Amino acid sequence: MADPQPFVLGEVSRTLDERFRLSLPADLVKALGAEGDQCMLAKERSGCLSLWSVGKWQEKLDRDVKLVRAKMEAGRLEGRLQDIQLLGRMLSSRHRSVPLTARGRVLIPEGFREFLGVEAGGDVMVVGAAVCLELWNPACWLEYLEQQLPEFRQVLDRLAE
Repeated sequence: MADPQPFVLGEVSRTLDERFRLSLPADLVKALGAEGDQCMLAKERSGCLSLWSVGKWQEKLDRDVKLVRAKMEAGRLEGRLQDIQLLGRMLSSRHRSVPLTARGRVLIPEGFREFLGVEAGGDVMVVGAAVCLELWNPACWLEYLEQQLPEFRQVLDRLAE
C-alpha cells in the first residue's frame, strides 16, 4: 500500500536571505522529506512556486508523460504539434530538483527567482496547499486570496461530497 499523502496546511511569512535561501517551518518540512532529501520546485503561476516531495512529483509526472507518449505512438495526437512542443518546453523549464538542506532550507535557483518576483531580503509567504508547499510573492498571495476566498465554501462542499 502506498504511503498516505500528508495534508499540508499552514501559512507563514519568511525572508529570503542574501543568497536566495529560504528557511521553511519545521512542521511544514515534514511533508517534503528529511534533511538532505531532494525536493521538486515547480513554477505554478506568476508569483508562485510549489515545493513537492520528489517521489510524489515524479510518480505523477511519469504517469502523465507515459500517457502522452502512448497517445503519440498510437497516432492520437496528429495535428497537435504545437501542443506537444509546448508540453516539451514546460517539462524542460517548469521544474527543478533542489536539496532540502540543514534547518529546512531550500535555495531558490535563478530563473525561479524571477518567476517568484522576490528579491534577496524580501518576504515570501509559505503556504500549505494540502498536497505540497507553495512559495508566494506576498502581493500575489493577497491578490489570489481576494479572488479565491469567496469560492472557498463551494470548493469545500464539492470536495467533501
